[in-house]
Order: sequence, then structure tokens, then C-alpha cells
Amino acid sequence: MAVPKVILFYVFTPVPDPDAIRVWQLSLAGSLGLRGRVIVSSHGINATLGGDLDALKRYVRGLREYAPFRGADVKWSAGRALDDGVTTALFPRLSVKVREEVVTFGAPDELDVDAHGVVGGGEHLSPEALHALVEAEDVVFFDGRNRIESEVGRFAGAVRPDVETTREFVELLDSGAYDDLKDRPVVTYCTGGIRCEVLTPLMRSRGFQRVYQLDGGIHRYGEAYGDTGFWEGSMYVFDGRTTVEFSPDAKVVGRCDTCGTPSRDVVDCADPACVRQMVRCGSCVATDHLCGGGH
Repeated sequence: MAVPKVILFYVFTPVPDPDAIRVWQLSLAGSLGLRGRVIVSSHGINATLGGDLDALKRYVRGLREYAPFRGADVKWSAGRALDDGVTTALFPRLSVKVREEVVTFGAPDELDVDAHGVVGGGEHLSPEALHALVEAEDVVFFDGRNRIESEVGRFAGAVRPDVETTREFVELLDSGAYDDLKDRPVVTYCTGGIRCEVLTPLMRSRGFQRVYQLDGGIHRYGEAYGDTGFWEGSMYVFDGRTTVEFSPDAKVVGRCDTCGTPSRDVVDCADPACVRQMVRCGSCVATDHLCGGGH
């Protein structure tokens, strides 16, 4: 019986020929019937893939045959199958692309990568080390995700930049909006950790003295503490699930953008020319499926 799963991973390492890696990944994932997104750049690889458990296991074995990717920290979560009981319904197709950045901050020349990963990034904290730091100091949680993601889930009391795209972080940091945090212990977090790998060296190069990153991101923290720690709400994910919870006790921290009632539902604007999303309850979606952004 098919067991649908989703995997998420990234590796920062020099890639001399990104297009060769693209061709290999397209062949490997495609031959196994996987769907999802793989991004390759000269800085490494970033992927989210869905499919049957057995096929994903074979994919991971193949991935690790390439020495620079051997240590990939692969995060697993439950998937969802189509009516055929085999095909994952979480991704419409397989996409493998070469880009200038594996995660788009618009600052490829500022990222320095060697065989050990990102150079000059924040100190990695395990979920347990994060708790120890919070007990010892007045920590600032800093959300490294986009606004819609933080609306449905975040660490309690976190600084949540009002950005629609990751590219906007550089402009915000350069504006001095967070200069008051430069001498405080700042713990950045994102879904699986990759955005913080880039965000933390950007912060450090701009004078932030004590910058940390949550190792494995929210995903790994949820595995360790569920809803009994500092996390509140749902985790936004970039597939057909849209949001996931770590336990039945998850708080609903999102608010419908129309009526203000608690909601964890994230929906796409109905205008096909619009790419915005909004938190909206089922009742309001039934009467209005536009984002209110001038459409």
C-alpha cells in the first residue's frame, strides 16, 4: 500500500556545474515519479518533493551518492495521495531549475559558501539549546519568513517583518528598521532553516552582533516540542497542504482579514492575475474570494 510522504532539504556547498546537477536531478526524481520543486545554483541545492515513501527513500539514497550532498539533513512529513492511492496530490508537477540563488534574497554576491556550508552565518541552535538560551537571556525571536506565513503561526513575541517577498529583507535591514536589535541576542527562524542560512550573514555584515539561527527551522522544533514550547499556531508550507499543525492542541493565531474571526485557512486570491494570499475564514471566502488589493 502506498504511503505518501513529503521531504524537505537543502545543502549549501559549491556547485561547479549547476546545469549538470539539474539534468541529474530531473532524471532521478522523474524516474521515481516524484513531484515538487528543486532549485540548483552555484551555492547548492534546495528541494521539496512529494511521492511514495519507497520512491522517496530511493531518491534520498541516490542524492547521497553525490559526495557534496551526502550530509543532507532530510526532513520528512506526511503527504497526501490522489484517489489512485499512489500519486501525491501536494504538487502539480516536477520542476527542476537553475537559479542565481537557492533562496531569493536578491543578494547573490553577498553569500560566501565553502565545502562546510555558508561562511559567516549565525550560530546554529538545536531546539534544546534554544530553550537554554531563552532561560538565560532576554532573547529576540526574528521571523525570517514572509508576512502571510507568520500570520498563521510564529514564536511567541517574535519580530515579524511586514514583507511579501524574501527580497524585501535586505531593504529593511539597510533602512535601519531593526538597528535597536544589533546588540541583543537575536534568534532567526524559518520553515526548514534555509532562509536563515542566508539571512544571518546578511544581518551580521550589517552590524548585528549576536545572531543565531534555529537549526532545522520550525519543522525540527515542532518535532521536538510540538505545541508545548514557544511555538504558537500552524506552520505554513509550500505545497497543497498550505498549513500543518504539530498536535491537535495547536492554537489558532491567524485572523480572518475580512471579519477578524480566528482562522488558520490561507487561500489564494481568485483573480488569476494576482499572486497574493490571505488568511480568510470559510464563511468570508464563500462571499468574497478576492484579496482586497485593488482587484
